[in-house]
Amino acid sequence: MTAQPEFRRYLVNIDSISTQQLFTDCVIIGAGIAGLRAAIEAANHCNVIIVCKDSLQNSNTWMAQGGIASVLGKRDTFESHIADTLDTGCGISDEKVVEQVVRQGPELIEELFRWGASFDLADGHIATTLEGGHSHPRIAHAHGDETGRIIAETLIEKVRQNPNIEVVENFYTIDLITNDDNVCIGIIGHDKQRGQQIIWAENTILATGGAGRLYRETTNPEVATGDGIAMAYRAGTVLWDLEFMQFHPTTLYIAGASRALITETLRGEGAVLLDSKNQRFMQEYHESAELAPRDIVSRAILAQMLKTNSTHVYLDIRHFDKAHFAKRFPLISELCESFDIDVSRDLIPVRPSAHYMVGGVRTDTSARTTIKNLYACGEVASTGLHGANRLGSNSLLEGLVFGRTAGRLVSQRKKVDVAHLKHPLIKYQIPDSDRSRLDAADVRNSLRSLIWRNVGITRKAQPLVEAQEIIRFWQRYVMDKIFDSPEGWECQNMLTVSLLMAHAAETRQESRGVHFRSDFPKTDDKHFKKHIEITKKS
Repeated sequence: MTAQPEFRRYLVNIDSISTQQLFTDCVIIGAGIAGLRAAIEAANHCNVIIVCKDSLQNSNTWMAQGGIASVLGKRDTFESHIADTLDTGCGISDEKVVEQVVRQGPELIEELFRWGASFDLADGHIATTLEGGHSHPRIAHAHGDETGRIIAETLIEKVRQNPNIEVVENFYTIDLITNDDNVCIGIIGHDKQRGQQIIWAENTILATGGAGRLYRETTNPEVATGDGIAMAYRAGTVLWDLEFMQFHPTTLYIAGASRALITETLRGEGAVLLDSKNQRFMQEYHESAELAPRDIVSRAILAQMLKTNSTHVYLDIRHFDKAHFAKRFPLISELCESFDIDVSRDLIPVRPSAHYMVGGVRTDTSARTTIKNLYACGEVASTGLHGANRLGSNSLLEGLVFGRTAGRLVSQRKKVDVAHLKHPLIKYQIPDSDRSRLDAADVRNSLRSLIWRNVGITRKAQPLVEAQEIIRFWQRYVMDKIFDSPEGWECQNMLTVSLLMAHAAETRQESRGVHFRSDFPKTDDKHFKKHIEITKKS
């Protein structure tokens, strides 16, 4: 376990006496698939408050084009899905967790279907397709490439119907609050309408999503700035495997435009990758070619870009039926048309982007973190399912399983009257700083470019060390300040998580899964068949 430099406990001054206070049995931070499913389960016996930093619709779940993986076909088996997940995890997945998630999948997807999620059907049953890394077609989709939105809408409707659940949008959670016994007792945050608030809660569920916005090139929405990992770190939780950031191989590359994901289901259904010379190249890198695991495809694209001195490669779907494509993948079809790309005759320019945070807050099989009464689920958590690399479409499944698991555990706990508990008086005062103030927006932009360049798809020692030195310099002039808006707090969180990520990547002196070290290109089971743990200095 690696101890990191000291960070202050809270980002803002706290005076619990003069701060507006709310009380609940359970507060859930985040409203993606994991947070929503946790709320539905917890609300069976608890009052629940969901807070999200933007709207309910602004999450990685809502944007997910890919599907959700589960054993839904007669020819598929749990054992096969487990084996595929373990193989992709490169030796450090937790087999017990993998089996737990895989075996609960069909039940939870059928539950979503009963609740109204309009999955694509074939012969009256949920249809499945093949993706890279899977040995059987087991990926369920809804409206083609709108799976995330359909699932999110279904869960949001269930949440809205439940009188035990209150939703607070535009609430930025700044920090987890812990008492002297290191028990989580709630959160402090900023409500856009009401200002600073404390929400006292007997149970807190962290479901804040990922950290893709640490990178200049990413598929993630603007809210994915690693806040949950940073606040959990400040509270003293154990973090796992922050070096494992998964890059999606194919995002639309239009200079000057934000990156948009092009689902790998296209490759599963026959799309091929071409380089700038119109040559297929994936066979040179892996026997499965375009159906190789994502990390291999991402590195192959990067290598081919360097070999051909190009900024991107191409996805070729000219052999697809255009009308069927538009119906099967409406979002991608509309996106291509908006840039005057006629998929029946034009190639789609693509390149890799940061996509999914494999590491995160360490949890056990019941979604418990190392802090009492604090749970984590979804992308912010590191459950042991993915190991060193996430098998495509396993993330929505993990969110469902551990969301329900966390919510169920909270629901089964003995209920207490939170409003009448004696809460500790918290008086936290940050000393004034006489150092110069850096512009937070400039730091964020520079940080994202640095992380993409030095902690990207391919890594080596010197750039990783350099990244940490630069981040520490920025921290001297940013982490000592008190901000009063989400933009400032996000910048502080991004600096925190970026430093930890670069440190973890330097520590793992091998290549495994999505973590590739050009100076240590081989896998070293003797020294690194384990998780890299990071915790804050006590």
